[in-house]
Amino acid sequence: MTAQRRITVGPVATWFPERQLAVAGLPELADLPAVRREHALSLGVDTVRDAGGASEVDLAERAARAALIRAGLGAGDVDALLLVQGRVPEYLLASEATRLQHRLGAHRAFTTGVGDLGCVSVSSAFALGSALLRGDARCRTVLVVAAARTPTPARYRPPMTLLGDGAAAVLLTVDGEGTHELVDQIVRSDGSYADLFRIDYRDLPSRDWVEECADEPTYSFRLAVESRKRFAALNAELLARNGLAASRVGTHLTQNLATGAFVFWQEALDVAIDPVCRRNLAAYGHLGSMDVLINLTDAAATQAPGEHALVMNSSPVAAWSTWLLRRLDEREGGVSR
Repeated sequence: MTAQRRITVGPVATWFPERQLAVAGLPELADLPAVRREHALSLGVDTVRDAGGASEVDLAERAARAALIRAGLGAGDVDALLLVQGRVPEYLLASEATRLQHRLGAHRAFTTGVGDLGCVSVSSAFALGSALLRGDARCRTVLVVAAARTPTPARYRPPMTLLGDGAAAVLLTVDGEGTHELVDQIVRSDGSYADLFRIDYRDLPSRDWVEECADEPTYSFRLAVESRKRFAALNAELLARNGLAASRVGTHLTQNLATGAFVFWQEALDVAIDPVCRRNLAAYGHLGSMDVLINLTDAAATQAPGEHALVMNSSPVAAWSTWLLRRLDEREGGVSR
């Protein structure tokens, strides 16, 4: 039986473009109505990285290579490669996952893309990776790679956040070295919000693409209330089935959308969101599925061995996920970060 194999996570390797943009100087903000511009500047994002003409696969390759180097592995050692896909592929019909596989030289790895749940797609990748590791005794190393690149000319996504560019990669292994043990996770979705955010792209050149919210009150109020209920239920279920009291959780992490979102979650769930979330929001903006990965690895530096963390992630499609992780110590193969 392989059901009890311990899955080790991390450390996370990141890669960011060198070009850094000050949010206050973004040309697109100058053309916005005053109320919108004020909102964009109040989100808590100071700078974002700009990938220029690089594709998401270009970014993903950099992060993946960095993760392999940190782990002391070659691409040929990878048993499975899971690419967390962006919302806008470079080409229709083509495979970005196998393009990354070819560039890395991970020729024997089971390879596929995981997407369609927005920011929560990384949780789908963790679910698939965990199933492979626990269900196939020959699978011992899964490389999960996520890249973020703004899909439209504008980085401001009203009424939610500001988008940055970058990539992250993390290894899921069986009893290997890493920062955390993936104890358990839950992923839920609700199709009533499936196209709340969208880009109308057919018959439009990419320079005219716009991310649109079909109904801002639904996002700001109805979905917010729904998400509060969802996370309260998910967290309670996850802790109960693992025999943990809420007081045993030392770290709470979320995705990075806006400073107001951190305040909302702290008040709604009566928890303290780790300060690394605010710092990464300010430095990089919103990075989709990457957010929780970079927050997790940065929070590891201050976590005590054995400490549990809840990582809450959501997407306006809408989907929700919560991870329960435990910080590893050196005797268990734990690394600093």
